[in-house]
Amino acid sequence: MSSRPVHLLIQELSQVLVRLSETVVENLFNALNAVKHQDEQGARQIRFIDHEIDVAEVNLEERCLAFLALQQPVARDLRTIVTIIKINDDLERIGDLVVHIIDRMPDISSEILDLFAFEDMGKHAANMVTKSIEAFISKDRMLADQVCALDEEIDVMHRSVFKTVTTLMKSPDSDVEKLIAALSISRYLERMADHASRIAHEVIFLVTGEIVRHNGGFYEKLIQSLKE
Repeated sequence: MSSRPVHLLIQELSQVLVRLSETVVENLFNALNAVKHQDEQGARQIRFIDHEIDVAEVNLEERCLAFLALQQPVARDLRTIVTIIKINDDLERIGDLVVHIIDRMPDISSEILDLFAFEDMGKHAANMVTKSIEAFISKDRMLADQVCALDEEIDVMHRSVFKTVTTLMKSPDSDVEKLIAALSISRYLERMADHASRIAHEVIFLVTGEIVRHNGGFYEKLIQSLKE
């Protein structure tokens, strides 16, 4: 580990995290485009990038652990490094969800995709990831709160997909496999937003020391909406 000042080392690790988040978001947009156009070459490139994300995630975690061992940080510096490790893990999981979208590409069709606003969901999830990272870099509690509030919007989008899919499945000539694939893609995007919210929660803890818990899961909200 370098003998440079601790704050410079933390800044460097934070910038690595930013670059990783940018790669994850870009891979998400590319995945949605590949699925839309049934682009097999694009799908292979997305898998390749995901492998690079996995390697970068491991490298960043190892650097953070080395920092903890050699620098023995305390107070805010310790919380920052722990937060980087947690965010790093969330970004890797988002990257995995991007690959899951690609996995469903053979089971989907453009006709089914046209029924749903997956591009809007993807933009919304990507925006949440980007804003959560901005909140971390700027230590902005208000921005982190905004990210958490945005999660409800994508939950609403996912509930709409769920209701549409279940309605279409009632038709005797429906293609159930394609509809399930569409529902899966929606679920992956919703889970990405959940991870963005988790990042925002970590930022809130970093800034305030407050532990923010989830208030009800998606399926509890879904069940309630079906009763309305």
